[in-house]
Amino acid sequence: MTTVPLSVLDLSPVPAGGVVRDALRNTVDLARRVEQLGYHRYWLAEHHLAAGVASSAPAVLIGQVAAATDTIRVGSGAVQVGHRTALAVVEEFGTLAELYPGRIDLGIGRSGQRRAEAAAETAAPTPAPAVSRVVDGLLLPPPFSFAHLVGSPRFALAGTLLHQPGAQPPPFTEQLADILALLRGDYRDATGLDAHAVPGEGVDLDVWLLGSSGGESARLAGALGLPFAANYHVSPATVLDAVAAYREAFRPSAALARPYVLVSADVVVAPTDEAARRLAAPYGLWVRSIRAGGRAVPFPSPEQVAAQPWSDEERALVADRVDTQFVGAPETVSERLRVLRDATGADELLITTITHGHDDRVGSYELLAKEWFR
Repeated sequence: MTTVPLSVLDLSPVPAGGVVRDALRNTVDLARRVEQLGYHRYWLAEHHLAAGVASSAPAVLIGQVAAATDTIRVGSGAVQVGHRTALAVVEEFGTLAELYPGRIDLGIGRSGQRRAEAAAETAAPTPAPAVSRVVDGLLLPPPFSFAHLVGSPRFALAGTLLHQPGAQPPPFTEQLADILALLRGDYRDATGLDAHAVPGEGVDLDVWLLGSSGGESARLAGALGLPFAANYHVSPATVLDAVAAYREAFRPSAALARPYVLVSADVVVAPTDEAARRLAAPYGLWVRSIRAGGRAVPFPSPEQVAAQPWSDEERALVADRVDTQFVGAPETVSERLRVLRDATGADELLITTITHGHDDRVGSYELLAKEWFR
């Protein structure tokens, strides 16, 4: 299988001891650097109320990154559409696409659903403990359940602040249909009344769906003939289910004649395996801050982690993410990424790298690119 393109997913991480302003400036700097290195696209994530993540307004950051670069595609990974109306999404990304035609990706993710899904998990019988599997050389750890977060006060507070009082997001399929209709220019309401988004209608942008399982997003992306991004870095246990469901549901469209799959991976590269392990050491503590019911803390330094006690329960809480992080020297990581590419049949890989130091993060992308593209 030939080498596939590499792209970047950025959360604008805030390091311990750092400030948000520098994190945002580092995002723009990294985008300039990876464009020069040959990365194909640069996506900004959407996270809220997290001290360690500054990418809460992806459309704003996309505009800054696109203005600072020349050719790299820039987009969202992903806009959580349950937090806004279809028209607002189309107008935001329509504006970007008018300013930077042919360079903007509208990556869409579900939101407003997780609370109901997690509640259903809580009510369901407890399944038998799962075990790790290795499929075609790719580690698939047991799936992680977010059901324990249902009762978290912070989880409830986020929902309150992200929605207008009393508002309920519409079903994802309906909202996606409205977005696509507004982009095409054929939107009609239930009475037949038309509406036209300005900017937005007829713009030159690509629509993607992102998903972590073989559920609604994967099936919709396939049925609509849209490109699909599968999140190995978020949910490594279910990545093969996600890409299989997408391909099974795929129908050719005006956008795509055949399925197109992008697969994400957490990566840290350094000149040696040992140096990379040191840079990646804070990752587990950072994931623990998310999964313990709070929000992502500022990304710790290796020195902070060395002094941090861990219980067996805490290690188990983050084991799937830590065990599936791609860490090492360039040749080590490249070989593992080829396994991910081959096992999933990925057409493109989306690399997300977080380190405490910005120079180390830039260096990781540089070392990987030199090895991958040589």
